[in-house]
Amino acid sequence: MSMILSASVIRVRDGLPLSASTDYEQSTGMQECRKYFKMLSRKLAQLPDRCTLKTGHYNINFISSLGVSYMMLCTDNYPNVLAFSFLDELQKEFITTYNMMKTNTAVRPYCFIEFDNFIQRTKQRYNNPRSLSTKINLSDMQTEIKLRPPYQISMCELGSANGVTSAFSVDYKGAGKISSGHQRLEPATLSGIVGFILSLLCGALNLIRGFHAIESLLQSDGDDFNYIIAFFLGTAACLYQCYLLVYYTGWRNVKSFLTFGLICLCNMYLYELRNLWQLFFHVTVGAFVTLQIWLRQAQGKAPDYDV
Repeated sequence: MSMILSASVIRVRDGLPLSASTDYEQSTGMQECRKYFKMLSRKLAQLPDRCTLKTGHYNINFISSLGVSYMMLCTDNYPNVLAFSFLDELQKEFITTYNMMKTNTAVRPYCFIEFDNFIQRTKQRYNNPRSLSTKINLSDMQTEIKLRPPYQISMCELGSANGVTSAFSVDYKGAGKISSGHQRLEPATLSGIVGFILSLLCGALNLIRGFHAIESLLQSDGDDFNYIIAFFLGTAACLYQCYLLVYYTGWRNVKSFLTFGLICLCNMYLYELRNLWQLFFHVTVGAFVTLQIWLRQAQGKAPDYDV
């Protein structure tokens, strides 16, 4: 018999379950699928916004929009058009009921558990196709699925439910270096954005002063070539701080402190060309951005919520 078995609403960025239907069936196959639910919830940010995972006699379908994913488990013979129409209904109702501020600031799992009432009612409707014929028009969804079919997630991409390494982090020598380049950082904060802008400003000021120093060198025989190097090194250090603030790299914190040290050395050398306020501004911005780099760490393993 084709039917929808369960559904969940999950936050994309960290896999926090916001709401879910009550599962009464506790078969071995269902327990296995719950493991796949957890694994998918941790990888939602890396996957397309419409996907299907085939797991033997069951399919897991989900759609993601505005930082929230709507996931459902159904039998493998349940029609795709009905599955994604069901998810579309959940999405529209959830967006109407809860604003983005609430979903982004939620800290407890299942804090919108009351949405389960709507999930259960909708699930019952979709498990009784006769009640759907006069209530929904499936032609639009069918056309959309034909034009943009869901991405088929393979088992080798997802990895196994018992924790064996997946294709997202292949287990071979040097894999850690490769995967670390694609590791995501925590969401940027307002102070981080301000630090990024200030670092760009310091880099631009150093660059302008560097070109002025070149003009001064060409117009006179003054021995100030070292000042040019100091200005351009300062520019490079500021831009590299911006890079470290945005992207994850190995030894990121160490690199940020070394970069800050270079900024301090450049400003010490340029002591004669800058007043105390200018020196204080450049060094303070460098220290502030270093702090922001240290605070914005890589996203750790998603908590093992009972999705």
